[in-house]
Amino acid sequence: MIEEILDITTKDGAMETFICRPERNGPHPAVFFLMDAPGIREELYDMARRLGTSGYYVLLPNLYYRAGRDTKYGPDVLEHGSAEHTRMRAVRTRMTIPPMMDDIAAMLAFVDRQKEVRKGAVGCHGYCMSGPYALAAAARYPDRVAAAASFYGTWLVSDAVESPHLSLGKAKGELYIACAEHDDLAPPDMVKELQGLFRQSGAGGELEIYPGVHHGFAFPQRKVYDKAAAERHWERLLALYRRRLD
Repeated sequence: MIEEILDITTKDGAMETFICRPERNGPHPAVFFLMDAPGIREELYDMARRLGTSGYYVLLPNLYYRAGRDTKYGPDVLEHGSAEHTRMRAVRTRMTIPPMMDDIAAMLAFVDRQKEVRKGAVGCHGYCMSGPYALAAAARYPDRVAAAASFYGTWLVSDAVESPHLSLGKAKGELYIACAEHDDLAPPDMVKELQGLFRQSGAGGELEIYPGVHHGFAFPQRKVYDKAAAERHWERLLALYRRRLD
């Protein structure tokens, strides 16, 4: 594996990005791995490496870069009321979809200049807050994003600008939406509404509910980690990318 951390130039500044790719047999398809709310950490680097060893050129950007370099948080970031949680929420609550789509455009321009990246289609998947971003990217860039996945994406049906439920039918690629059975950030009524909208949109793909698990089940360092569900998530994601990118 070859890995590096570098800045990708965007409309709003320099977006620090972790990149990993196989050492041999390139060029490889590009995959955009979008972080969850707690932000960039070693746990996500390891997940990116797992994707890289499967044959992909993986980009994991720090989507909080607009708030500065000091946007990586300590282990108590998930503890409500902690200093790190408060610091993270001050950045997270200002996030909106349109600037994230500008970041996707910058990432597309970046990979198009890399000889190690296979030209053409890319994949994009996000967790938690970035689930909507991944789906929105498939709608905003339908001729480039051939596969997009949301894992316990938050508020996939909302009044946000470019909320993914409004544009599912614009995606030409295959979509995969995974929801946890127990998730206050994607409650059952919202998931039921999204299922109906997904069917009506004519979008290709699947919405799957993972029974018995909670928001965050795929992260090995999280208390709610569920190994069986996490491995299913990897199987679904890798199968999606193999169908659409390889």
